[in-house]
Amino acid sequence: MEIIPAIDIRGGKCVRLIQGDYAREIVFGDDPAAMARRWEERGATRLHVVDLDGAREGEPRNLGAVARITAAVRIPVELGGGIRTEEIARRALAAGADRVIIGTSALDPTAARGFAEALGGAMVAGIDARDGRVAVRGWLETSDVRAVDLGREMAALGVKWIVFTNIGSDGMLQGPNVAALREMVDGVGACIIASGGITTAEDVRAVRETGAAAAIIGRALYEGRLSLKEAMEAGAPT
Repeated sequence: MEIIPAIDIRGGKCVRLIQGDYAREIVFGDDPAAMARRWEERGATRLHVVDLDGAREGEPRNLGAVARITAAVRIPVELGGGIRTEEIARRALAAGADRVIIGTSALDPTAARGFAEALGGAMVAGIDARDGRVAVRGWLETSDVRAVDLGREMAALGVKWIVFTNIGSDGMLQGPNVAALREMVDGVGACIIASGGITTAEDVRAVRETGAAAAIIGRALYEGRLSLKEAMEAGAPT
């Protein structure tokens, strides 16, 4: 299972939000590109970058920072946050991202189909869930759509990768919601990338045992509760 360090950008800085709450922000650095180099040097094989301003405002606001990240590292970078049109997706790819994460827009089947046809393997569906329901607009609202149902729709469109984030766990350092993750892995015919709450090597092993293809880790790495090396060892096949 691949371990992917997260770099969340807000106002040009590296931050983490507690449970997606913009009023509960922790700043971890002023230079996202330097942070990206740090994770590459420690063995990361991919980076997960989110433009938090873009997620809230509906259009990426930190593509300059993203371009600096992709220029600073040799490993691939996936980007999410405010990518709601094909034109914006192509701008994100032009900034150096190899995959773009489509979130809110994926609730519209027509838009999702257009993204899948236009982007092919560069599209990742981002499904953020609160109590099993899909959250939208930078986690500010919760829809009536079940996360696993949306996952199935994305897989039916040919989407290979789905980032599944359980908002209740995100940034809380209390472990992932393994039951919800297992439901996604078992119920959706796509590769699931787990996100939210992964704090210890045991958490990584629990996520790996669900069959998830990858795991995104943020705050635990930044606070030194779990090293990237420990996470990668726990995620390796036994």
